[in-house]
Amino acid sequence: MVEASHAVEAAVLAFGDRRYTRAEVDASVSGMATTLDHRGVRAGDRVALMSSNRPEFVVAARAIWALGAAVVLISTSWKKAEVAQALSLTGPSHAVGDHPLLSELMPMLHLDEPVTPGCRRFDAVDPASDALFVFSSGTTGMPKAVRHTHGAFSTAVRHWRAALALSSTDRIQIMTPPSHILGLLNIATALDAGAWIRLHSRFDVDVMLRHIESDRITVEMAVAPIALALAAHPELESFDLSSLRYVMWCATPVARSVADEVTRRAGVRWVTAYGASELPVITCNALDGGHLDTVGRAVPGVEIRVASLHTGDEVFYGEVGEIQVRSASVMSGYLPDEATADAFIDGWYRTGDVGYLDTEGWLRITDRAKEMIKVRGFQVAPAEIEAVLHEHPSVGDCAVFGVPDEAHGETVVAAVSRCAPVDADELIRLVGDRLASYKRPSQVLFVSEIPRLPSGKVLRRMLKERLWTSD
Repeated sequence: MVEASHAVEAAVLAFGDRRYTRAEVDASVSGMATTLDHRGVRAGDRVALMSSNRPEFVVAARAIWALGAAVVLISTSWKKAEVAQALSLTGPSHAVGDHPLLSELMPMLHLDEPVTPGCRRFDAVDPASDALFVFSSGTTGMPKAVRHTHGAFSTAVRHWRAALALSSTDRIQIMTPPSHILGLLNIATALDAGAWIRLHSRFDVDVMLRHIESDRITVEMAVAPIALALAAHPELESFDLSSLRYVMWCATPVARSVADEVTRRAGVRWVTAYGASELPVITCNALDGGHLDTVGRAVPGVEIRVASLHTGDEVFYGEVGEIQVRSASVMSGYLPDEATADAFIDGWYRTGDVGYLDTEGWLRITDRAKEMIKVRGFQVAPAEIEAVLHEHPSVGDCAVFGVPDEAHGETVVAAVSRCAPVDADELIRLVGDRLASYKRPSQVLFVSEIPRLPSGKVLRRMLKERLWTSD
């Protein structure tokens, strides 16, 4: 990528000590597109992109889109078999990136190769053509590829920009992986708004806090691991975070005790939002920091309904059921194609999340349908128990899952990573004092860490297999 010279134009993108103006980014996009064009990339093609979070990733994605092609996002945390499966499923004809695994599996244009800047014009892109393939974090089996068209992803960007009230006066830093829908959405939306962006190749809580202070960041994006790191930081109060309008908590429901601890110590305001790989922006909370017990209201352009888990019929306000969503930003389908049919009902996308709407439209998520634990016929939400456990000062992180039980159908097990000494009986009593008896864990298993996706979602299936099949 072309590096900044002594330009009068203000920088819009930062990475380490490097700065780039809009003109320099656009010139690099033009140059990358020309290089890809010469390598045979055409409208409608699929291009694998496996890269760390760096300016060249931004340039490559925009260049692929400018040519009317689709980006296949490959996670840099994947092993060879996972990358090979993703390539087999999506069938990209070309590859771009900085990871040796991708170059082992197909010819790859390396992002460190020099790009000659250009100023070419591009043909209009068909909004109905594929723009993006991301991989869902399904709870069973291999991930599915989620297909988004150019039109649908552009709609998601508009929804996210409006929900965040993001403008050219904002300054945002992005540490979430760009291979996840949230990371890419944040980058695309910030560019669309003309906001100043700092990219980081990986998450480091000290680096994040220092740059909020030095760069005067106005909007910070967080997922659960980032929030937990902030709450546990011993010197949080020493950083000047006064430039922040808010910190956005995405991907998982807010652990209220964690959010409140950070607010108490640093005075920062939290805002919640809710989306999915299949429909990136569903709800967002009011930016004044209220209603943290919800994930907000439907953003304009998105409709939400709640359907009975038993009959599939729409339920009344306050009744729990599956959250279903309809919007122009929804995916066009999955690969493999046969997985798409079960994802929709009468044009509504079935999120698989369980929750309810109140009479004012605030949405509360109680859990994942596939992760609900059935104890003596009662549905138990792991997130509800985890919220109680998180309130104990000795619990660093936790995850709850169900295991088969001959007498009760299933029984509740909690995995806990400790940040201070505590025994299992104390934590079981805590849950028993706060929740119904059938929600009380039968066991607490102590672990060194809770496995999570970069988005913050707990890998319950992996945790359950690791702990329960090892006995």
